[in-house]
Amino acid sequence: MTTNTNATDKRRLIVVQGPTGVGKTAAGIVLARHYGAPVVSADSRQVYREMAVGTAVPTVAEREGVPHYFIQNKSIHEPFTAGDYEREVLALLDDELFPATPNVLLVGGSGLYVNALLEGFDDLPESEPALRAELSSMPLPELLAELERLDPEYYAAVDRQNPQRVVRAVEVCRLSGRPYSELRSGAAKQRNFTVIKIGIDLPREELYERIDRRVDVMIETGLLAEAQALYPDRHLSALQTVGYRELFDHFNGVCSLAEAIERIKRNTRRYAKRQLTWLRRDPAIRWFAPTETGRMIDYIDGNL
Repeated sequence: MTTNTNATDKRRLIVVQGPTGVGKTAAGIVLARHYGAPVVSADSRQVYREMAVGTAVPTVAEREGVPHYFIQNKSIHEPFTAGDYEREVLALLDDELFPATPNVLLVGGSGLYVNALLEGFDDLPESEPALRAELSSMPLPELLAELERLDPEYYAAVDRQNPQRVVRAVEVCRLSGRPYSELRSGAAKQRNFTVIKIGIDLPREELYERIDRRVDVMIETGLLAEAQALYPDRHLSALQTVGYRELFDHFNGVCSLAEAIERIKRNTRRYAKRQLTWLRRDPAIRWFAPTETGRMIDYIDGNL
């Protein structure tokens, strides 16, 4: 990842990853305060200002004294891709953050966003709003069937529960006339900063208990009202996510509220499991419990 030793030794991007609900926000803020560093969110949903409750956006109190970026700075009505995230965060790092501090925290659970920033995307066709809107309105099974026909290789590897990735793959196939997998080189782009990767995890039973409690808190603090307000926009890609889909089904009479809440908990646990499976493949990640911030600092500073 390092490209120029003299330049990158002084510019460190400390990446804090882990499954949803594990405690990344709290640990990241402790590290940010220790290093006097800003936090850039790598959460593909916390970026949307209309989804505060359902995405567990850090509270104002949690963020006090720590500048946060890419938290609620977009609208669900704005097309925003991982490629957009890569370009905008790189510009922020180069123009504003690294000139002011040698350390920046990148905190979040969206592996696609993290990979976009650290490794970059290939030069794929830009999104076309009309086509994106058409694909986003299609049922996921239809999209998957089209992807299987256009690009069997990527169909076999894609997360089939992630509508945004499926939509983007089909979009690229249609725009380019070639399989999405054929256009992805997989070659990482060079970056002018050093990357230090921290992973946070808990024993599975404890993690699942935390996820269930967090869903209960979301319901208590207004998730139902938030989902009701967003119901007219339920077709948008940003809302094809756990916590909203289940409540939309409840509003449509598919299930009771109690059933919807249990589905949110179950689907969130499954999502966390997939996140961990993905992250465990990266040998560069050093793993810690969420409370081990002292050991994280020792590792970051080369003392562990």
